[in-house]
Amino acid sequence: EVDHVRDTFRVMMQMALIMTFGSAMPIVKIGRMAGQFAKPRSADTETIDGVTLPSYRGDNVNKEEFTAESRRNDPSLMVAAYDQSAQTLNILRAFSTGGFADMSRLQAWNLDFVEGTDEGSRYRKLAEKVDESLRFMKAIGIDTSSPDFSTVDFYTAHECLLLPYEQALTREDSITGKYYGLSTHMLWVGERTRDLD
Repeated sequence: EVDHVRDTFRVMMQMALIMTFGSAMPIVKIGRMAGQFAKPRSADTETIDGVTLPSYRGDNVNKEEFTAESRRNDPSLMVAAYDQSAQTLNILRAFSTGGFADMSRLQAWNLDFVEGTDEGSRYRKLAEKVDESLRFMKAIGIDTSSPDFSTVDFYTAHECLLLPYEQALTREDSITGKYYGLSTHMLWVGERTRDLD
């Protein structure tokens, strides 16, 4: 799991670097990770070979296997999903502030599977240009070891598909009296969740 989170983070850092370099604009990095365990369904049940069971609603509600036991809602799965989300957020926090996101490591962000590809070659050329720019900045006295160059702000987001889960992670701010959903940085309500029918 750590390798998967690292590789996803690495691809996002590559994409952000390419977009920043190409646009000369800062890029906000947002990953739809660390919390999207629910699955929207158009029907509450599904029928296979004449057997009707509750729909699979995601790994924090029930299990995908088509048996009565697996499709029963299991609150312990919600706790497990919370733990998994917390672990993923901790891993992301470590990668974004612990040196992995350091601009001086951008050559190390290349994934093995693109190493011999045209895309990998283009990324290496871009990384060489950024390396050259970093060497120039160091030469004129800019501290490229500062947090501006060695850390990155990384945000997570997911759709609010399980209202009871999100409700349990909502807190009132003691100063403003406003309520905040704390399961992610950016929580949204999509059309499926908002459906009033």
